[in-house]
Formats: sequence, structure tokens, C-alpha cells
Amino acid sequence: MLRTLYVVMLALVVGWGLGGDSLLAQQDGQDDLVKARELKLEAKTLTDLGEVIRLCESALKKGLDQDSAEQANLLLSATLIQRGSQVARMVFEDRSDPKWPAFRERALEDLERAVKLDPKQPEAYFRIAQLHLLPGGDAKRAAEALDRSIEVNQQDSPLKAQALLIRAALQKDPAKKLADLDQAAQAAPGDPSPLRARGMFHAQQGKFEQALADFDAALAIDPRHPETLEAKAATLGRLKRYDEALALLDRALKLDPDSVGPLVERARVHEMQENLQAALDDLNEADRRDPGNPVVLLLRANVYRQREEDDKALADVDAVLRLRPGLDMAMRFRAGLLADQGKYADAIRQIEELLAKSPDDVDSRIQLAYLYSLDRKHEKTIEIFSRILEKDPGNFSALRGRADTYLGIGKHAEAIADYEKALKLRPDDSGILNNFAWVLATSPFDHLRNGKRAIELAERACKLTDYQQAHILSTLGAAYAESGDFATAMKWSQKAIELGRDDQKEALQKELDSYKAKKPFRELKTGDEPEERPKPRKRSPPKSPK
Repeated sequence: MLRTLYVVMLALVVGWGLGGDSLLAQQDGQDDLVKARELKLEAKTLTDLGEVIRLCESALKKGLDQDSAEQANLLLSATLIQRGSQVARMVFEDRSDPKWPAFRERALEDLERAVKLDPKQPEAYFRIAQLHLLPGGDAKRAAEALDRSIEVNQQDSPLKAQALLIRAALQKDPAKKLADLDQAAQAAPGDPSPLRARGMFHAQQGKFEQALADFDAALAIDPRHPETLEAKAATLGRLKRYDEALALLDRALKLDPDSVGPLVERARVHEMQENLQAALDDLNEADRRDPGNPVVLLLRANVYRQREEDDKALADVDAVLRLRPGLDMAMRFRAGLLADQGKYADAIRQIEELLAKSPDDVDSRIQLAYLYSLDRKHEKTIEIFSRILEKDPGNFSALRGRADTYLGIGKHAEAIADYEKALKLRPDDSGILNNFAWVLATSPFDHLRNGKRAIELAERACKLTDYQQAHILSTLGAAYAESGDFATAMKWSQKAIELGRDDQKEALQKELDSYKAKKPFRELKTGDEPEERPKPRKRSPPKSPK
């Protein structure tokens, strides 16, 4: 018995000498881990979370057994995520402090460290993506983090839906965008946001009925959601269902009487109806509620432009540029106003200033090409469009612009080639249909004319515009004249004169006189003479600035 007790005591002494320090250290590490767990349960402030992190690091440094070390790393990762997310929220809520980029770096440091400790943390990846999507962030890292957040989130959840919605917004491929929106709707079936986002995507693609179905599904979940009502109203407006659109916007205003959004959308609908005074009234009220809102000011400038109150339009655009110096859409709008006044050189300088800071901005290059065209520098116009098309052969605006320029300088074969390509991209674009039909009906080059096809194209353009556009009815008349049906040609030509503006009537009358003499109309321009068939001023409301 005594011998046995001696052996046990000897073993303990030897063990103490060989590993006693380690056992004591593990116990100290375990004590720190226990303290960290207890503090984590009550931690609220960044200081509290910092102490939990310190205790976890101390426990790991002092030494823990395998199970405890795993637990400490999980606790450390979770606390880093909590602290990083708290700092991130401070950044998202208020970036008025010029030091906010430093706070972003602090949040990213915690979150990146957390995902190294535990790579299966969808929230951490999501916050990393959000932070990198802010100005000055790393877009590539943001995309990677979104992918990881979605990948490691095995269950459908609101967080997964949010990640998918953000990734969808970044997708350039429409098919991939739609796939993300479908998955987002599945991940959060009780949330109207993915349905509304998918509806807006369908509306942008011209699939209005699918868009309305999604908006209705979103409203079934939340009938009192003003943003969904606004989105549905905007789609109804594009379908020319104006009364329904206005009723929805009135409903949205009742739900949120102080909101600016429904007023802005209602102004857009009034503008579509060409009720410019009503649009102006709504925008003035929106400006009173939210002074200095760039969207309101730019939309009001657009209404002033259509009322030919260019000084007021320019004042609103200049106000936007004082608030948001260098805002692309405001600079482009200002160039358009200058061009309206015939100040082409000033307008060109405005766009060149924009391109100096954003040389890859294709929209600005396209506008520059149009400005050169207005200034009758057609070779420069074609050069710019051609360079764009070398990089992007499917750029519709560049194809349309180059085709119209070729038509304007009498290069009809080249114009027809570009119209063919543009028509494949947008078969229901009334402008392409009209101009393509015009050259096929009126070109003096016999081998290029095609009266039958000109009628088909012009008819489609007329249907798309409800037979209410004088210059398109004129084209339909020219197409019938080319086909030898002068009676029908005179009918549509007379209708064009009735609908035409005063500055169109002289040119339209020449066409009618030609048909009365049983002569098809022929047109060949060189680019030097003034435009004989003026088009209506474009009424494209500016998009919301980002």
C-alpha cells in the first residue's frame, strides 16, 4: 500500500516537473476563456467587445486543449464580426465625418480576420462587400465577398436575399441578373423587396406584364408599401395607363403624405401625358419638401426645357452642379441645354471636361458625337461612333447615331447596313423603324429602295406611336408613294400635315404636292443643308443620381 502511494506521488512530482507549467498555463488560458464567455453575454459597447477579443487572444496564447481552442477561435470570430459590424453600421449611417474611411478600414480589419478564423460566416462576407462598395472601395473584393456570402449561406434567409439583390444590381449579364433575382425571391418569400426588384428589371427589359405580376405579388405581401406602388405606377405610365398610374400615386401619397417619391413619379406621369404644368406643380412641391434634391431639380429642368424656358432649366442644372460638382448626368444635361441654344462649342467643351475625368464613359462619348453632328462636323461624329463600335459592336446608340449621320450626309448604303444591325437589337424601336423606312422609300439610288419593306417598317412605327407622330405618318406616305399607291400616300401625308408643328408643315406640304403629281418623294442630303424634317425635342427624364 505504501509502495503504491509512493509510486503515485513520484509520478505526480515527475509530471509536475515535466509538464506542470503547461498544465498551469492551460488552466490560466481556460480561466480567460471563461471570463471571455461571461463578458460576451453582456457585452454591448465597442470597449466591451474589445475586452472579449483580448481575453480570447490571451486564452489562446496561454494555451488551451484542442476543444477549448476551437471554442475560443469561434468566440473570437463571432466577436470580431459583432465589433466589425457595429463599426460598419456607423459608416453606413453617417459619412459626414471626413474620417469615415478610417472607420471602414477598422471594420474591414475585424471582418477579414473573422473570416480567416471561420470561413463559413455569411454575415461577415456580406458586411465586407457592403464596405467595399462604398466610394474608394475594392470592387473586385466586394464581388468576391458577395459570392462567398451566398456560397456559404446554405439556408434561405433575408441575409442571403440581400446579398443576391446586391449582386444582381452589379451583374451586367441580364440572364445572370434575373437568376439572382429569382433566387432572392425564393430566399425571402415573405419580403416584397426581391419581387419589386425583379419587377423593375422586367420593366427595364420591356416585359411590362411580367413586371406588373411581380409588383402585384409584392403588394399582396405589403399593400401599404409606397415604393412598390411607385414602381407599379411607373410601369403603368410606360403602358400609357395613366389614370391607373395616377390613382396608385395618390394612394402612395396618402400612405406617406410627406414623401417626395410619389410626387416625383406623378410628375413623370404628367410629363408623359404632356401635362407640363401639372408636372411642374408636383416638382415645385417636391422641391419645397426636399430642397436641393438633385433628382427633383433635374426633372424640373427637363420640364422647363420642354416649355422652352431654358434660363430656368439652366438655373436648376447649375444648382445641382453646385450641390454635386462633376455629377455626370447634370453635366450632360447642361451640354444639351447649351446645344438647344446653338452654343455647340460650349456644349462640346462641357462634355470634353466630363471625359477628361471619365475617359471610358461611353454615354458621354455618344453625346459628344451627337454634338459634333449638330455642329455639322460629320466626319468627327462618324469617327467617334466607329471607335465605340470597334469595342462594342452591339452598342445600339452608336449604331443608331452612325446610321442617322450616314443618312444625313447621303451615304445611304452605309446607313442601311447600320439600320439593319440596330433593328435586330431593338425590333420595336419606332425611331429606327421610321428612319430605316424613310431611306428605303426616298433614296434616289434605285438599287437601295424597297417600297414593300418600307411600308412594313413604317406601319410598325405608326402602330407603336398610335399614329400620332407627324414625321412617322409622313414616312408611311412616302413608302406608299414608292410602291405606286399615291391615293394612300396622299391620305397619310395629309394626316401628317394636320398633326405637324408649324415648323414641319412646309416640308410636309412639299411631300404631299409630290404625291398629287404622282411622283414618289426623293431625298439626298449632303450634310450641309439645314434639317428639313425636324423631330420633336426629346423628353427623356433623367435617371436618379447614384
